[in-house]
Amino acid sequence: MTAEARQIQQTCQVIGAILALGLFTTGAVAQQGATGKSFVENFDTIDRSLWFVSDGWNNGKHQNCTWSKDQVKAEGGELKLTFEQSKTKDRDYACGEIQTRARFGYGTYEVRMKSATGSGLNSAFFTYIGPTDKQPHDEIDFEVLGKNTGEVQVNQYVGAKGGNEKLVPVAGGADQGFNDYAFVWEENRLRYFVNGKLVQDVTDKTKIPSNAQKIFLSLWGTDTLKNWMGSFAYSQPAIMTIDRIAFTALGEDCKFPESVLCTLD
Repeated sequence: MTAEARQIQQTCQVIGAILALGLFTTGAVAQQGATGKSFVENFDTIDRSLWFVSDGWNNGKHQNCTWSKDQVKAEGGELKLTFEQSKTKDRDYACGEIQTRARFGYGTYEVRMKSATGSGLNSAFFTYIGPTDKQPHDEIDFEVLGKNTGEVQVNQYVGAKGGNEKLVPVAGGADQGFNDYAFVWEENRLRYFVNGKLVQDVTDKTKIPSNAQKIFLSLWGTDTLKNWMGSFAYSQPAIMTIDRIAFTALGEDCKFPESVLCTLD
């Protein structure tokens, strides 16, 4: 073996050792703690090994309801999250939320849902990690704000810094029928889709989260965030309905025919 060949061999061995130890900083370290695998959830039941049902607390003074397991039901192949008047602890209303037990990294996140109707309500599909998990606050959001269900807000937080909001029209109204919301999260790119159409393309890496996150579906209300969500006005129980939610890990093929991933290059 020549000296040059021996040097190449040694270099390859070093690179192989670095890969084995996971010491490269691109992707592997950024996604540390991502244990979630690809899935397609049609909600014939609530799989408790995948989902944790929020129950018995709220997220702060801005929230006028208490998370309650009674507001979370799987019926007829759909997940129903409800908001209703029901005195629970120190709140006059009860609301529903589920979150994954595992944390997920780069890939395609998709939901088919119908939002709730009602000013002051928030129908949300998002990923989140933060101080309660002893991690920086990273987040990627789709939120239908009850003051105007003709649009959906997309946004992301990086290290607790947001300010990336964009309002996107939803033809026919997000609360009038099912719509498909998706985002494709990569290390250097974050794309948002509504009903298969690209509506936001983020390529500034400083505005792209890097920490593995949990997936959330939630319906909640507020008395105080009027400028953002509208004045709260309760008249009857509200329902957010989810037909399907899915995650496809980066590099894997699309998992169902309607997936936005099936249409991408």
